[in-house]
Amino acid sequence: MLVVTQRLSQAAGWEAELLLTFELRSKTRLRTRASNGEEVGLFLPAGAPLADGQLLQAEDGRVLRVVAADEPLLHVRCANAQELCRAAYHLGNRHVHLQVGDGWLRLLDDYVLEQMLQQLGAEVSRLFAPFNPESGAYGGGHHHSHGKDAAFQYAPKLHLFGQPA
Repeated sequence: MLVVTQRLSQAAGWEAELLLTFELRSKTRLRTRASNGEEVGLFLPAGAPLADGQLLQAEDGRVLRVVAADEPLLHVRCANAQELCRAAYHLGNRHVHLQVGDGWLRLLDDYVLEQMLQQLGAEVSRLFAPFNPESGAYGGGHHHSHGKDAAFQYAPKLHLFGQPA
């Protein structure tokens, strides 16, 4: 088994690709297969989900490239910017991963959220495409603890948009 332990910021090339859904790209421990059929084990440090195009290095020095797999999505459009912001607000309030585009939102297919969006007046269609949601504004993790639990006391790290997490 090819054991992958590092994320790379760049490399001259890659030997194989890993075709992964968003859910699988969010895991740091995973057993899968590369495009060449070779079995691969991911043993990565915790961090942001793997991005489409992310390069990974195996213990033997080989480089793999992550490819976002097509998956069932909802594509959301609204009559105006205010309605689109309202839809994004309600989805964010439910901690839904969102891909944001010019005048549209995408999320993983969910019939309950589809009905909610339609009730808000959004036009919702289905498509099968790679899902590349926003990574979030803060990089220190997410929690709901409002107490003095020391495990949750950290200063948030602002995400630099357009740069790898």
